[in-house]
Amino acid sequence: MANDNLLSLLECGQRAAPALYSPAHDLTISYARFMDEVHAVRDGLRACGVRPGDVVGIVMPNGPEVLFAFFGVLAAGAAAMPINPELKPEEIDFALEDSRATLVIVTPDVAERIVGCAALPHRRARLLFTEHGGCTVEGPAVAAAAAHGAPSPDDDALLLYTSGTTSRPKAVPLTHRNLLTSAHNVAHSYALTAEDISLCVMPLFHVHGLVASVLATLVVGGSVVVPRRFSASGFWPLVAHYRPTWYTAVPTIHTILLNTADEYLQGPPPRFRFVRSCSSALAPATQAAFEARFEAPVLQAYGMTEAAHQIATNPLPPGIRKSGSVGLPTGVEVTVLDDYGHELPRGTAGEVAIRGANVTRGYLRNPEATAAAFTNGWFRTGDQGSIDADGYIFLHGRIKELINRGGEKITPMEIDDVLLRHPAVAEAVAIGVPHPVYGEEVEAIVALKPGQSISAADLIAFAREHLADFKVPKAIRFVPQIPRGATGKIQRRRLLELLDGA
Repeated sequence: MANDNLLSLLECGQRAAPALYSPAHDLTISYARFMDEVHAVRDGLRACGVRPGDVVGIVMPNGPEVLFAFFGVLAAGAAAMPINPELKPEEIDFALEDSRATLVIVTPDVAERIVGCAALPHRRARLLFTEHGGCTVEGPAVAAAAAHGAPSPDDDALLLYTSGTTSRPKAVPLTHRNLLTSAHNVAHSYALTAEDISLCVMPLFHVHGLVASVLATLVVGGSVVVPRRFSASGFWPLVAHYRPTWYTAVPTIHTILLNTADEYLQGPPPRFRFVRSCSSALAPATQAAFEARFEAPVLQAYGMTEAAHQIATNPLPPGIRKSGSVGLPTGVEVTVLDDYGHELPRGTAGEVAIRGANVTRGYLRNPEATAAAFTNGWFRTGDQGSIDADGYIFLHGRIKELINRGGEKITPMEIDDVLLRHPAVAEAVAIGVPHPVYGEEVEAIVALKPGQSISAADLIAFAREHLADFKVPKAIRFVPQIPRGATGKIQRRRLLELLDGA
């Protein structure tokens, strides 16, 4: 690979060519200006004492600012940790404290919302960006860090938290090599060129938006439209104005666009070269209806944080797209293992496992979780699936019990823990139930303490004080006691079946 760190992506496009389009600023940002803004952020972070090997939190909405911050952190030799700005202060505190971040950088609008955060009260910096004045960083006055050489391929570039089977998320470090490999894999899969324009509708605090929509486009010298957020009403005007050639999203967004097209789409459908779907399963019926309505092939893909995003994808036409499959491996080795770590033959269901230059080395300061995730060099994804005779991967579901709400992976135990804080609650178990748009929605089964009472609405309001909105149960089902299986364990995925059969 000619380019050995992510900063080299800023040199992939022609200097005068558009790298980013910012609808919020009505601004086109060339590759040359992108580089200038990144250097300004780098210098500001060094003035705040950021040094190689540090972790810097980034809490801000989508837009060019978050990309200036991301690459600026890398240019300072540190690892970037983008955080969902909609999280509650205590959730942000956990990430900052667990990662041992030395600084958190925010935009002014976010700074007002996170005043309740206890972590790093004196180590916060504000990133200010104006169309004509460029980027400045306002932060704590400390001894400035010295300049240094470029990051190496195996330096950490990104730190993201992913849900696991414990009540707290796990930190996944990804190196420059991991991310560059994945970005090249995505670009190669879809034959991206400098003529391509990606419309980024996914949040940039996830690998889906950051790697697939942005990094894979920059690696070929293309352009990215970066609106603040996705909305069904705002999507089509952006398409008409910027004429993107493709976009990637979770199935929830495809479903919303399909269901609201008659209301918001004026005139004939746009001419996307292709549309990519990833992060959760896309129903075959939805895919067929989308393709018929918008006259573009929908390519279902497979990715996860630990793989720096992409593992497999269905190919562009005229390649074969198989209904219900997430496609063929892309620059990644994929196999299926049994419970003992032995590879299984084609067509046999087991746990999907991967290895390659895109795969993380393990979880941050969590040797137990790392050891459990790797078998003979294979990373166990936690997904049950099979590989057919042609090499296409079919996923059958999660082995573990995460709730997948529109691509957001939610740890149910985290929700359990919050509900159990309420003095009226004796037992609480969060579950995912089928939902026509999100794939799964969060509900909770709750048993109250004797003599206690609380309404579902009040308990949901209590949860909302401690959890981001997408994690809050949308319904509460009260029961005298939580049903258990024959061994006495709570079988989360069978709870509704056990309740309905009681």
